[in-house]
Amino acid sequence: MTNILFFDVDGTLYNTRKEIPNSAKEAIERARQNGYEIAIATGRAPFMIQSILEELNIDTYVTFNGQYVVYKGKVIYTDSVPKEYLSKIIEFGHKRNHPVVFLDDKEMIASVEGNPFIEESINTLQYPYPVSNPSFYENAEVYQTLIFIEEKDEKVYHETFPEVKFIRWHRYSCDIIPKDGSKARGIKKLLEKMNIPIENSIAFGDGLNDIEMLQAVGTSVAMGNGHEQTKRVATYIADHVDNDGLSKAMKELRII
Repeated sequence: MTNILFFDVDGTLYNTRKEIPNSAKEAIERARQNGYEIAIATGRAPFMIQSILEELNIDTYVTFNGQYVVYKGKVIYTDSVPKEYLSKIIEFGHKRNHPVVFLDDKEMIASVEGNPFIEESINTLQYPYPVSNPSFYENAEVYQTLIFIEEKDEKVYHETFPEVKFIRWHRYSCDIIPKDGSKARGIKKLLEKMNIPIENSIAFGDGLNDIEMLQAVGTSVAMGNGHEQTKRVATYIADHVDNDGLSKAMKELRII
């Protein structure tokens, strides 16, 4: 029976310099030679991981925290927050000076220009400040929206908009995804397509958006640099990503 490995990007594949360590590249190639299928599972957009897909020769991935799933280069599943509901969130945020960034599979668009929260958050992804178009979502397929709020302001959003989830990925930003959306759901859609039982899946992650994924798969690995809540649900804790944590974990689990 086929086994599959799912890798988060930031803090898992990428180290703190936003580079994939050579040890990780070599480990993934050895895993492939050992018969493992290789896939990405990330909160990033497809256009944000193209260089990784090319570098690691990967054509199967779960992006937007499960909202856009691709198998061997073909889209097999998509989901998004309904435009009417998203409009209410945007209006609520606008009144509080909380802007958003819209993402489809090819680009990201900001609702305002020159916002420092947007600038700092997007900089960590190594992308320039997006062009602005506050009505972009009205006529486009938006698979994920980022809202720029501090943690102290998050509670009111959870209480006001129970039909979505706000998942924090930066001190100034949360992903907005459907209530039942997650990397776990995207992975399950992919495994159904591939006819692989979920017990045969191993996932590597570090962030809050990885928790459901790590709870769902057969074996879960949290990076040593990961969030404490993420570590608590994992079956194995790896070393820090900067200390060759990925390759060490794959050796420890006898994947390579």
